Amino acid sequence: MSEVPGPILVVIPTYDERENIGPIIARLHAAVPDADVLVVDDNSPDGTGELADALAAADPRISVLHRTAKDGLGAAYLAGFAHALGGPHQVVVEMDADGSHAPEDLPALLDALRDADLVLGSRYVPGGAVRNWPAHREWLSRGGNLYSRLALGVPIRDITGGYRAFRRQVLEELDLGEVASQGYCFQVDVAYRAVLAGFRVREVPITFVERERGASKMSRSIVTEALWLVTRWGAQRLLRRSPATVPA
Repeated sequence: MSEVPGPILVVIPTYDERENIGPIIARLHAAVPDADVLVVDDNSPDGTGELADALAAADPRISVLHRTAKDGLGAAYLAGFAHALGGPHQVVVEMDADGSHAPEDLPALLDALRDADLVLGSRYVPGGAVRNWPAHREWLSRGGNLYSRLALGVPIRDITGGYRAFRRQVLEELDLGEVASQGYCFQVDVAYRAVLAGFRVREVPITFVERERGASKMSRSIVTEALWLVTRWGAQRLLRRSPATVPA
């Protein structure tokens, strides 16, 4: 069993998360004091970026990447990954700003990297849970994960989740320039590519908690994009009679 590599960078995309960004970073540093944080702000009208700058000025573990417009979750993470690969970090973590991903679960994700290359925080493995979601949101999520698992032929129970820890090598070797999907389908796309590339992917249970402050970024267009792309990738896999077909 290998050691957990370091240092660690937690990438937190934000858009109108002024009420949440301070508390989530404080909880993160209580759970993993040595972690660095990169806030990727999409020019939030509510001043999230300015608040993040103030937090960064007071704490060298925090930095901020300002983007000029709201361009989607996938684009924000890709910008954060590129920033991470330009520095010394050996582990890169995805985490939402809204509190749905408990920082207290991060030590378990990092520990699982001892024998994995990509660790997914999973709501739908034994021990995982969802709290405070309306029934239709949970069934939509469970149905989307089941459909993705069957269409793509991957043994991942929560492929749409966005709480993840990557070894640096995964981000270096995946062709992230080919990842065009946005929204939650970005998570499917990257995990699928990691499986096809032969990386060791593990799931560990997390408790997902619906945000208490601010508005969800989920929309009908996000769901439609995910359904279309997963269907297309699944059809490509069947037509080529191979599970090892990189999404196009």
